Amino acid sequence: MLSPAEGEAQAILIATGSEVSLAMEAQGALRAQGIQTKVVSMPSMELYLQQPAAYQSRVLPDALRCRVAIEAAATMPWYRFVGLDGQVIGLDQYGASAPQEVLFKEYGITADHLVQTVKALLKK
Repeated sequence: MLSPAEGEAQAILIATGSEVSLAMEAQGALRAQGIQTKVVSMPSMELYLQQPAAYQSRVLPDALRCRVAIEAAATMPWYRFVGLDGQVIGLDQYGASAPQEVLFKEYGITADHLVQTVKALLKK
């Protein structure tokens, strides 16, 4: 875990690499709205899966099902960690060419979209 919630977490944001900063920004925005989240940096899915079950349960507790992963590449591997109730924000197509900030905004890889996704999941 990179950044715990202040109090009981209502959601988990999972990210890696450059997207961690987006998760941290979203955590701050959600906190300002009274929504407690924790941020998990997962640079290696394989290493996480090699950890003891007790560790995995502390990082991604089964009872906390509002989970959103953000990835600037393929989303498929992340569904394993967000579960059936979570969502993955990412890029699953090729061919777009522009500066990173333009592409991220175009494809919803932003802190604002992350905030809106968490809020929508919490309403379910």
